[in-house]
Amino acid sequence: MGYFKTNPDEKGNFGEYGGSFIPPDLQIEMEKITDAYFSISKSHDFITELRSIRKHFQGRPTPVYYAKSLSEKYGGRIYLKREDLNHTGAHKLNHCMGEALLAKYLGKKKLIAETGAGQHGVALATAAAYFGLECEIHMGEVDIVKEHPNVVRMKILGANVIPVSFGLKTLKEAVDSAFGAYMEDPINSIYCIGSVVGPHPFPMMVRDFQRVVGIEAKEQFHEMTGEQPDNLVACVGGGSNAMGLFSAYIEDECEIYGVEPAGRSLNLGDHAATMTLGKPGMIHGFKCYTLQDEKGEPAPVYSIASGLDYPGVGPEHSMLKDMGRVNYVTADDKETLDSFFELSRLEGIIPALESAHATAFACKLAQQKPKQSILVNLSGRGDKDIDFVMDHYGKEYGIL
Repeated sequence: MGYFKTNPDEKGNFGEYGGSFIPPDLQIEMEKITDAYFSISKSHDFITELRSIRKHFQGRPTPVYYAKSLSEKYGGRIYLKREDLNHTGAHKLNHCMGEALLAKYLGKKKLIAETGAGQHGVALATAAAYFGLECEIHMGEVDIVKEHPNVVRMKILGANVIPVSFGLKTLKEAVDSAFGAYMEDPINSIYCIGSVVGPHPFPMMVRDFQRVVGIEAKEQFHEMTGEQPDNLVACVGGGSNAMGLFSAYIEDECEIYGVEPAGRSLNLGDHAATMTLGKPGMIHGFKCYTLQDEKGEPAPVYSIASGLDYPGVGPEHSMLKDMGRVNYVTADDKETLDSFFELSRLEGIIPALESAHATAFACKLAQQKPKQSILVNLSGRGDKDIDFVMDHYGKEYGIL
């Protein structure tokens, strides 16, 4: 357990990454959240309530599933950690219920957040409804169109969805907008960031709430196979689902792969392969690998998956890259779409486009390592994506 006692350090640094570079008045609020997290979240009452929520409301533990047809086609043994079966359809509720429970203990009245694919927004709106709190979700106009089913879900759950109409109108701008709204009233509201990004304590806090994924998977996989997986695979945008799975295995002997979106091409503006093509920089109050333009500003990014089009990445991922502990690789739009349909037709599981990046790479890895096991974090289900996929790719894949 030494890794978690030292990462992050007291100032929120993962090696040379992370930290908190924000205005002094906001830093005061962040320190209150940090203090509350360390005191409240370790208490018996908090842990007991969160465990009850996970079991009786979220439906945890989610199962590990052996993808027999996929394995027979590609070789290897491909297993899926079924976070698509977590309530609301993705891993996001794991940290949203934790953050909302913390907000309740702090006496906050409102939850504020950004969302890209909409899964974090749906999960936070769900948590707000559960705890009787107000909820405000900032979402880029481009993503509102792409992820319409999730916008409807958020509104049904009682959230106020704020369209973001500046810049590229996607995830980065949604974060900018949500931070601005939070700074207007940090006393009564709490910012519930949607990944292992942002100023300290969020990268640590979100990782810790997501560790349940890896803890469950490790026990389940061993029970199923009598061993531990040879390889782990998860998609990486900000990186919360990946850290959830990877956290249980960082000190073990296994290969770990984080899969980024190569998009339409590896030309600037056509992808969001931050770890593959980026360099250390600052974004949203913390240091991490970033994709930068010629002026050193965050570059325009793109991914077919709205939850992955972010020009930064979690600081812990940045550290793990430099350590050589995690291999950061890519899957492009075509590979992702092929995997989206293949998993649907071979296994009867429609994955989120984000998760399909991970399954696309896992199938290539299975061909390279036919005698090894591969555990993929299937981070979300594809309900939110089916309208977009049908409208743009239905004919190409023989559906229309």
